[in-house]
Order: sequence, then C-alpha cells, then structure tokens
Amino acid sequence: MSNEVSRLPPQVQQRLLRLQQLQQTLQSVLTQKQQLELGLTEVEQALSELEKLTKQAVIYKSVGSLLVKAKKKKVTKELKEQKELLNMRISVLGKQEGRLRTQLKDLQTKLQQDLRPVSPPP
Repeated sequence: MSNEVSRLPPQVQQRLLRLQQLQQTLQSVLTQKQQLELGLTEVEQALSELEKLTKQAVIYKSVGSLLVKAKKKKVTKELKEQKELLNMRISVLGKQEGRLRTQLKDLQTKLQQDLRPVSPPP
C-alpha cells in the first residue's frame, strides 16, 4: 500500500498525511472529553450526596492518600468550582471536536476528488 501512496502526487500524499493527523487529534480530543465527562459525573454525584446531608454531618475529603475532615460548606464550594471548570473544559473540547470534524469532512471531500479516476475524453 505504501508503494501505491508513493505513486500519488505530493499534494495528495500531504492531504492523506494531514487526514491521518486530524483523525489522531480527533481521537485524542474525544478521549480527553470522555475522561472529563466521567469526572463531571463524579462531581455531580458527590454534590447530590452532599445536598442530602445535614449541616452537622461529618464530611471527609480525599487529599492524596489521606481522608481529611472538612466542612460541608467548603467541600460543596470546591466541588461547584470543579464542576464549573469541568463544564468549561468540556465545552472547549466540544468546540475543538466540531472544528476537527469539519476539517476532516472537507479534507475527505478534497481527497475523494483527488482520487476520483479521470474519465477519458469522449
């Protein structure tokens, strides 16, 4: 197959290489976005559980490999800030994903035109 690619014009070879790079970048963005969405779900679940507790409830938060006693109000504030940050990062990655998908679609269209067999003149 690499022999077939080497017979293509340099411009087409560059487009194929760019297509592969865009696909890899898109995959990386999707993986990052998925990880952030999982983190967001965890934060939302923690906030939901905190809402069920009374003000006097004893709360512990994880700090490295330790569990440290913390105030509900402070933990709630930290989780809300973390949730906001995660939402912002997910939004940025979503926009990046959209741009990458558009670039991929455009590049695929150009490549299809490049690789379309030339019909012989009538």
